[in-house]
Amino acid sequence: MAANNRRMSGKKGAQVGSGGKRRRGLEGKGPTPPAEARKGHVKQRAAQAKSRRAQSRTKGPRAKGTSELVVGRNSVVEALREGVPASTLYVQQFIDSDERVREALQLAAERGGINLMEAPRPELDRMTNGLNHQGLVLQVPPYEYAHPEDLAAAAADEGDDPLIVALDGVTDPRNLGAVVRSVSAFGGHGVVVPERRAAGMTAGAWKTSAGAAARTPVARATNLTRALEAYKKAGIVVVGLAADGEAELGDLEALGGPVAIVVGSEGKGLSRLVGETCDYRVRIPMPGGTESLNAGVAAGIVLYEAARRRS
Repeated sequence: MAANNRRMSGKKGAQVGSGGKRRRGLEGKGPTPPAEARKGHVKQRAAQAKSRRAQSRTKGPRAKGTSELVVGRNSVVEALREGVPASTLYVQQFIDSDERVREALQLAAERGGINLMEAPRPELDRMTNGLNHQGLVLQVPPYEYAHPEDLAAAAADEGDDPLIVALDGVTDPRNLGAVVRSVSAFGGHGVVVPERRAAGMTAGAWKTSAGAAARTPVARATNLTRALEAYKKAGIVVVGLAADGEAELGDLEALGGPVAIVVGSEGKGLSRLVGETCDYRVRIPMPGGTESLNAGVAAGIVLYEAARRRS
């Protein structure tokens, strides 16, 4: 009997009531939420993916370039004067100061957001691969490129017809900067450049843009032909500039509507695939007999004509 009592002593006795658990269980959890709100549901995952894509489009930048170093006293001062974005100004220890060094330090301090770092000469030599840095090195952060779709979306948000310039095979950053400046001057919505074999937004492009790069987005396309085809599907007319174009610039009524203007390199012009993608190929009349214009000048002429028709 004692053994039985010992075996029974480890068991719980009967509990009185349920502590309200049964009543709460009967109350239920309310109406069944829609599929998009149910964790792990296929429709919820699809809705989340759609939301991420929409957010990435509205944020604009999709890709970053590489950081760049501006080397030498004159170059650093000019970059700071022109408002080229900068993250760090490196100054050599025990540098022989002159007006350029003092101006660089003053400009960096006035702009704010630029770190001032003192470094020994061997460290600056290593950073610049032995270039003649003269004790001043400015680090330019990677440029944040937009997506080509963002340029058309920005025009739609403003209630305007898109006015976009695409560059095909333009490798001189100064030409890119000049085009950015012209796009800004004539009310354009941005510039598209290919990801490969093309000029990017370097310090040189920033300087040539004369500050316009801070207001006008530059988008990078993995494949320029596909980006232009996407513009065409969105109702944007693609116009390519070519010396042997079928139409003359002044006769092209399409410039008054949604348009993407494609400018090729000064020597080769438009590539074959890009030229075949264009809805129109137009030429700029040049009575003086010049064979071709550089990209910056050509883009400026066409942008002026487009702005004139839109006014």
